[in-house]
This record gives sequence, C-alpha cells and structure tokens, in this order.
Amino acid sequence: MGDVSIVSRRMIRPEPTTSPPETIHLTPWDLRMITVDHIQKGVLLPKPPTTGGQGRLHAAAVVEHLASSFERALGRFYPFAGRLAATPGRSDCDGGSPESLVVSLRCSGEGAEFVHAVAPGVTVADLTAALCVPRVVWSFFPLNGVLGADAIADSHPVMAAQVTELADGVFVALSLNHGVADGTAFWRFFNTWSEISRRSVDGDGGCEVSSPFPVHRRWFLDGCPVPIPLPFGSVEDIVGQRVDSYPPVQECFLRFSAESVKKLKAKANAEMSGTATATISSLQALLAHLWRAACRARRLAPGQETLYSLLVGCRGRVDGVPTAYLGNAVAHAAAQSPADEILDRGLGWAAWLLNRAVASFDERSAREKLASWPGEPSFPSMAAFSATAHTSLLTGSSPRFDVYGNDFGCGRPVTVRSGAGNKLDGKVTVYEGGDGAGSMALEVCLAPEALARLVADDEFMAAVGATDCLIRPLSE
Repeated sequence: MGDVSIVSRRMIRPEPTTSPPETIHLTPWDLRMITVDHIQKGVLLPKPPTTGGQGRLHAAAVVEHLASSFERALGRFYPFAGRLAATPGRSDCDGGSPESLVVSLRCSGEGAEFVHAVAPGVTVADLTAALCVPRVVWSFFPLNGVLGADAIADSHPVMAAQVTELADGVFVALSLNHGVADGTAFWRFFNTWSEISRRSVDGDGGCEVSSPFPVHRRWFLDGCPVPIPLPFGSVEDIVGQRVDSYPPVQECFLRFSAESVKKLKAKANAEMSGTATATISSLQALLAHLWRAACRARRLAPGQETLYSLLVGCRGRVDGVPTAYLGNAVAHAAAQSPADEILDRGLGWAAWLLNRAVASFDERSAREKLASWPGEPSFPSMAAFSATAHTSLLTGSSPRFDVYGNDFGCGRPVTVRSGAGNKLDGKVTVYEGGDGAGSMALEVCLAPEALARLVADDEFMAAVGATDCLIRPLSE
C-alpha cells in the first residue's frame, strides 16, 4: 500500500481581534487529560469532481478551500489556536510551600497547524473493503505520539488538521489536545468546519453557521482554586513513566444495522425480564455483545476478572455545565465481573452490568470528585492502562456525534476512522453507523491473535453487517 507524503505545513490563525490575549485556566476535568494522547478522528470523503486536465489544479483549489473554511471555523473556536503553558504556582512568602505548577491555555492566536499530504497509492477501497483497518490510516493524522503535556515543553499547537489526497478520495483528519476539549467539543468543531466549507461551495458562505457559539468560559465548582496549582516541579513529573512502545494491536471497523442493534436490545431486555428495573439501551446491548465476544477471543480463564470502562458525558447531567461547553465534561463508569459469568449468564446479564455502571453516575458524586481533585490530583497512566489492557475494554466517543453530516461540499462522508492516539489492546470507539437512524459502528483494537479470533467468531459476527475480514500484516 502506498506511502503518505507531506506536501506542505502551515500555521493558520483565526482572524485578528482587538481583544487582548486571554488565559483560560483549566478545570480538573481538563487537567487530568493532559497525560493521554490527542483525540484523533477523520472522515473519508469522495473525490471532488475534476474537469479535463485541470485535476491537479482543482485538487489544489480544494485544499485551499478547506484551509480557508478551517480558518473561519477557528474564529469561533479561537482557544484551539492557543498554546498550553506552565508557570510556577504561588508560594507562601516564607518559601515553605512545596513546588507547584499552573497549566493554562494561552489564547493569543498563535494558530492551529494545517497539513496537506498526498497518498496516490491508497484508494478508497483500501480503507473500506476490509473490516480490518490498514496501518497507513495512522499516517493521515498529525501530532502522532504526542501526549497532551508534550505541547507545553515543545510548544506544539493544541489542534492540527491534515488533508490527505488519495487516488480517488480525500481524507480530512483532526488531532486535538485532550487537555483542552473532549469528543463533544471536537465534533462540534468538525461540524462547524464542514458546514462553513459546504456553504461556501454552494455560494452561501456569508450566512451564519447553524450551531450555537461554543461557551469558552470554563466551569468550576464554587470554592475551587482558580488556577489550580499542581504539586509537581515539572511537566515531566506529571507525566510520570512513559511507554516507548505498546504491545502490538490490530483494529477492525464493524458496522451494525439498525435492525441488528434492535435485535440485540430486544434479546438483552428479554433475558432480564422480571429482574431488571430499567430498560437496557441499544448501546449497552451492543457493547455487551462485544464484551462477551472479547472474553472468548482473549481466552480468559473462568475466574479472570474483566473490566469494561465507559465514558459518561456530564453536559445535561451536572447542573451548570452548558450544552455548548467547549472544555472537557466527561466522567468514568465501570462494570466488572469474572469472565465466566459474562459468558455463562448471557447477553442480558452483561448488558445489565453496563446499565448499572452508567446508572451509578450521579451529580453529587461527580461534584465530590471534582472538589477533592485539586488536593489530590490524579492522572491516567498509559503505562498502567497497558499493564491491564489484555483483560479490559474501554469505550469512548458516542453514536450521537454527527459524523456523516460532515459534507464539506463534495458529498457525504464514505466512512470514519481514528488515528494512533491511545490505541491500546481493548480500546473501542463507537460511532453512528451511517446506515440510517439506529445503526452503529465499532472500531475495536485487540491483540492481533485475539482480533483474528474475534472476527472468526460466528456468534459475534452474525450481528455484523459484513462477514468477511482480511487480516492485514502489521506492517501495512
């Protein structure tokens, strides 16, 4: 499969304003995410129409159009053109306070990076014909291998876009520092960018964007110190142990039709009829189906504990957090059980565990965790994740995010993929399915031998829209 070549890089700045530079102090939800990789998602678009011998010129014009609409979108999301900065925290006059750092987002319009790349040897079919994702996809994303905290020492942009021309399509990708925003904010920027681009193609570029302006002001609990001093002498102390390389994984992209998801939900609820006190959702049923299959594919011992972690959005769940809030607003929930119970007690039981994990979230406990975090800050450790990944699953993203509405002016996306960020054994990303309301898709990362068994599992694959999968070599 063909290589990816970089044509150009540039820094794109939002339109200048008369406002002085602004500093956004980060919340506990933000700060705890600076030790993980960037959010990396992108969409595969059909190739824009070309005429005569002007194909290359037209392609260049398309890239310039995307850069121009990216600049306009950045004007609405101007913090994404900023830089993370660390400054010494306040100390007592007698010098008795321990060392501390304050990490903030400096909004001085330094810009977001825009990369133009070409991969003439890669086709749309290379990315969509097989369920397993070819490794070349990771090269479609900028800021690979960069933790959120690395942006401080190396002054990386907090956001970068890459437009990669393929033989017969275009891949549009974004990488966003997870210490600055979550998936909800990420896709709102993506939706804004595509709408501006599409309207400009249609001659309607001067109209207002349909989505509301993002709320840039950070939400803090009453009494929380602002800014929050972190009890570390350096950024590297916050990051802790680094992992140079993770155990190899392969990933597959699985589509589930609305009818298939509906059947899984009905089966899960029927199995728990008379026992469950709440309705198991479609997503919970689908993830339970995967959880059971992953236990089989990994050949977990009967008594081996297996953990399923979920991200729970706090917009609408925690009072005071605006719907259009730009920062991180995500909490964690987890279900745990011995592997034999996940398998022996059926789909409904596994789905019920996930249902109860989500139901266990409540605003009071979320506020308590936020209140205690500045006194005892904790950060996700990729090294710790890696050590337990072979028995765990972690699902991020949401089927509610608008992925297939991102028409940049050349048609609806063909599909969606993610980059190398946070790709550990057990990482699962959920998307809308793209095949109508109620359909869903899962991007699943597992150890190569486990993934081979997963896609050969007849019980699991019976629910998947396509049934054959080419296992590609890791080098691709």
